[in-house]
Amino acid sequence: MNSDERLIVDYLRSWPRHFVSAREVARRAGGKRRFRDEPQWAYPILTRLVEQELVETDGLGHYRLVAKLIEGKKRRRWLSPQMRRILERSGKDFGEVLDIPDDEKEIHER
Repeated sequence: MNSDERLIVDYLRSWPRHFVSAREVARRAGGKRRFRDEPQWAYPILTRLVEQELVETDGLGHYRLVAKLIEGKKRRRWLSPQMRRILERSGKDFGEVLDIPDDEKEIHER
């Protein structure tokens, strides 16, 4: 992913589950100077992102990030190792609330 694609994806990430017009993406993602010099700079990049299935369109020139990319970034993490130890020492079972991946368990048990 090149820098222009990253600019657009980062901007669309700030609008999860909402379609944004291509003109608005070009204006906001690249800055006003770039938009003034080349107002349609984002259009071919958005088309490429749709082909790569990173962005989806509603067919009216509005784009949004694919839902699996938005939800895939939300990981459960401990606030801090100290907080984890406090909760584990309390003796209560937080298994239903706190989901710990197996590889993360091994790291923290050391």
